[in-house]
Amino acid sequence: MTDKEVLRVENLSVTYGKKRRRTYAVQDVSFVLNSGETLGIVGESGCGKTTVAMSLMGLLDSNTHVKGTLHIAGEHYDLSKMSYKKWRALRGDAISMVFQDSLASLNPLKRVGEQIAEAIYIKKKMSKKAARAQALELLRLVEIPEPEARFRQYPHECSGGMRQRVMIAMALANNPAVLVCDEPTTALDVTVQAQVLETIKRLQDTLGMAVVLVTHDLGVINAVTDNVQVMYAGKLVETGTTSEILDQPYHPYTNALMEAMPDLGTQRGVLHSIPGVPPTLGQEFDWCPFVARCTYATKECDEAMPSLDTLRSKEASLNPDEHKVACYHPVVLSHKKEGVS
Repeated sequence: MTDKEVLRVENLSVTYGKKRRRTYAVQDVSFVLNSGETLGIVGESGCGKTTVAMSLMGLLDSNTHVKGTLHIAGEHYDLSKMSYKKWRALRGDAISMVFQDSLASLNPLKRVGEQIAEAIYIKKKMSKKAARAQALELLRLVEIPEPEARFRQYPHECSGGMRQRVMIAMALANNPAVLVCDEPTTALDVTVQAQVLETIKRLQDTLGMAVVLVTHDLGVINAVTDNVQVMYAGKLVETGTTSEILDQPYHPYTNALMEAMPDLGTQRGVLHSIPGVPPTLGQEFDWCPFVARCTYATKECDEAMPSLDTLRSKEASLNPDEHKVACYHPVVLSHKKEGVS
């Protein structure tokens, strides 16, 4: 690992169920994350984004089979052999998570301040009084107004945006090197969404942590991420810097996602959708999983899965170390939508 590298995931694969009836949720996902960087993972619902996030935290149930390697905090881990004790040591200290539904994630019977304090004194073995004082400082850090009063409130007494800030404070309780955010703004209105994203970005700049952001919203991707990984049916189909992916996507699926974004520059227009439906996640693909929905597909696409560095378009002048595409027929289009690129 380099001095800047804080997280490396190699060949992450996840299956659910027993051997004869396995569901392949994630297949061969790899990425590197440096200190201060934000990686966005984007795709339709069911593409495997959240499964990747939960795998990084060791939060998948016992009926799940995880393979791959994790390099974090200067240590190497075989994900197929991770014990509960090892995961407990990593969670909170090396890597922490902000979940999508804050109301479901917080304990409704405990005051929010006590929940943050609990995350501190259990890990740091400090007194409850000292942990409460640190929890109050965390509420100030995430810019919750009147933190002393909020400390004593229950989750249902806080707004959605306030609860999400509490979740961020709890995730930062033990100063993790990596923060995983799973759709952290989905249930929030646009104004509060922007405030929460701004808070995460500000804290990242202040604390120097790396962020993995799982979302289906390309507007969010454009606002806060440095690099993007596009997932489809559990596989990576395109990766690169945010500007490269949004300005010039090459995979037909990424292009379709861009076309499906509303164009804020026009008053009228047709909302585009991607024809067809995603494949059932019950098989391991030896061919391109997007083939049934792709207008550029050929027999070659139906016979073998292209590798992530495959790029055969003569028009494509990409740096293979930065922008990679898993496609035999990369599409060269330009996307310049207001609010996206």
